[in-house]
Amino acid sequence: MQGLSGSLKLRLGFAFAITVGVALGAEPREGPRAVQNPSVGDGGVSAFYVWDKTVPGTPGRLLRQEPVPSELMLASASQGLRLLYTSTDGLDGKTPITGSGDVYFPRGEAPPGGWPVIAWAHGTTGIADVCAPSWTGRTQRDADYLSAWLAQGYVVVATDYQGLGTPGGHPYLAVKPEAFSMLDSVRAARREFPELSNAVVLVGQSQGAHAVLSASLLAKDYAPDLNVKGVVATGVPGMPPFLPETTAPQIPTPRLEGGIFPSIFLLLLVANETMTPPFDSSAAVTERARSALAAVKTGCEFIQAARDAGLTVDNELRIRPEEVLARAAAVIRYPTVRFDHPVFVGTGLADTVTSPEGQYNFVTAACRAGSRVEMHYYAGLDHGGTVNPSLMDSVPFVKSAFAGQPFAGNCTSVAAPIGVR
Repeated sequence: MQGLSGSLKLRLGFAFAITVGVALGAEPREGPRAVQNPSVGDGGVSAFYVWDKTVPGTPGRLLRQEPVPSELMLASASQGLRLLYTSTDGLDGKTPITGSGDVYFPRGEAPPGGWPVIAWAHGTTGIADVCAPSWTGRTQRDADYLSAWLAQGYVVVATDYQGLGTPGGHPYLAVKPEAFSMLDSVRAARREFPELSNAVVLVGQSQGAHAVLSASLLAKDYAPDLNVKGVVATGVPGMPPFLPETTAPQIPTPRLEGGIFPSIFLLLLVANETMTPPFDSSAAVTERARSALAAVKTGCEFIQAARDAGLTVDNELRIRPEEVLARAAAVIRYPTVRFDHPVFVGTGLADTVTSPEGQYNFVTAACRAGSRVEMHYYAGLDHGGTVNPSLMDSVPFVKSAFAGQPFAGNCTSVAAPIGVR
């Protein structure tokens, strides 16, 4: 309990009753009771994740909390709490839903004005509820990364995203569901824990980079009460179909076909059942891909399942890969690349997932649109390997953002990563 105030410690035993009593007695509207659907990955988590009452209608309210299990704790945290909170369905933009995640507190006492907040958005973990990081835990890479931010004296608030952990399908890589989940996790934590300041930097990797950029774009309209200071994104999805039409100079990006892409397309197929119904993912895959598709719906080892089946983007699909992307494009494409907040982009030059070329194209488009961007290349590092080494540049960026220092970025000096690996 080190570092938490007496009032916060007292709330830990009674927060469920207090929070629910306030929420159910004061909300202007409510959402439906949760309905679980195993065909889109629901189930396998504890009862904590399933709110069995109608959902209060105000987003960003804490419904309940419990301690993070000791085996899932971050090394630099004084305490971790698993959260269930209210949000808004990002697909219809109105239905109250629940979201899950966790909050980690640094060691020591909160500074005057409260701890600044790192809102963390994780990379791809899967579609199934059991893939929610607050339930299954984090990779060592991510645990080390988040511990580094805690050691800087920041609170870490981490969402699982809509439909991960909680009932309903996970709209994988959809702009509004990711953004709403992320922003509401911070709102819920701030309302419950006064030790948190209203100064937030959004930090994410891969799918999480897409999430933080989406949250930055939507924060002013959806969560104007949050004081977003900046964005840190590594492994940015910047290739089509994520990038809006742009007049900025572009360089060719690799075709999405090898490596992990067979499994990514399976994730998108299942997500399309939620994002763009009616759609039957099982009818879109070959017989060879059926076992891997089932693995996507029930667990988190989808990459290995695709490899075991010897899948390629071409032999797993009964429809063209372009059709899968086109079907999802309307909900996964950034609405604009004009960002109000300073943006840090960390790019590994050996990244074969979101590619240096795609990330460069994103940055040039964002710069052309008037965004303030600071881009850094990391030679020899791949998609995941860039995360922790980028701290040498992102930590100073975040300190400057929290301090409100002037930021110009390096748009005028970013070179294309042609022929460099």
